[in-house]
Amino acid sequence: MDVLIQVLGVLLMLVGLAGCLLPVLPGPPLCFLALLIQQLHSNPPFTTRFLVIWGGVSVVVTILDYLIPLYGTRRFGGSRWGMWGCTVGLVVGLFFPPWGLILGPFAGAVVGELMGKSRSAHAFRAALGSFAGFLLGTLLKLIACLVMAWHLVRAMF
Repeated sequence: MDVLIQVLGVLLMLVGLAGCLLPVLPGPPLCFLALLIQQLHSNPPFTTRFLVIWGGVSVVVTILDYLIPLYGTRRFGGSRWGMWGCTVGLVVGLFFPPWGLILGPFAGAVVGELMGKSRSAHAFRAALGSFAGFLLGTLLKLIACLVMAWHLVRAMF
């Protein structure tokens, strides 16, 4: 039974790590679920305090992932058009890895701002803010998930 729990934990962790880049999957909550699954072992590897802390980190990082791009777009003078364009660009960019994942949100934000009747210079500036927010949110998710993955691997050995 412990082997099945470990395999399930590793699979959840891998899907969670993929969720750091794929907007459809909630990366940090899936990684946290992988840690929770490990508690079903005959000898649970984590303390309650550890799990509460990482549960909180997962919630905060997931919320920040939605708020940081909004803040970046607003800070650089963007509109909702730019935010939606960034999201659409990310989804389209998924089909053209790895450059699509990087350039898709930026190009989408520019197109979104231009569709919202912004001047091209303003659209470019707003796209930079949206893109910077997207990158920061992704980086935060990736760091949190990699640390959880490290704890998972450490608990397995």
